[in-house]
Amino acid sequence: MDRDTWIIIGIAVAIVGVITLIGAIKLGKRLFVTKRMLGELGTGGKVAFWGALVYTILPVDLLPDPIYLDDMGVLGLALLYLTNLLRKRNGGKLLPGQRDKPAKQETPR
Repeated sequence: MDRDTWIIIGIAVAIVGVITLIGAIKLGKRLFVTKRMLGELGTGGKVAFWGALVYTILPVDLLPDPIYLDDMGVLGLALLYLTNLLRKRNGGKLLPGQRDKPAKQETPR
């Protein structure tokens, strides 16, 4: 391949890396907010929270570090688990920042 092709490939990889890094940072922030709302996590919550953070920070990954898709997956699963813990603690009520699904409006005939 010629030099221009490699430059285009490099730019594409850099863009994907930046986008996935931003996504991983947003998921990490949400994870911290959810942990703060939970207070005491319990053993399962602590393992999910700290395990996701350690996996994200350590350089040993399933995919190379410029691609954060696996890190985003681990953070997303931990966030899902912690959100479920929070819902159980709140008795199934909506969490802060969540909205009810809007009811379908029927059109008059």
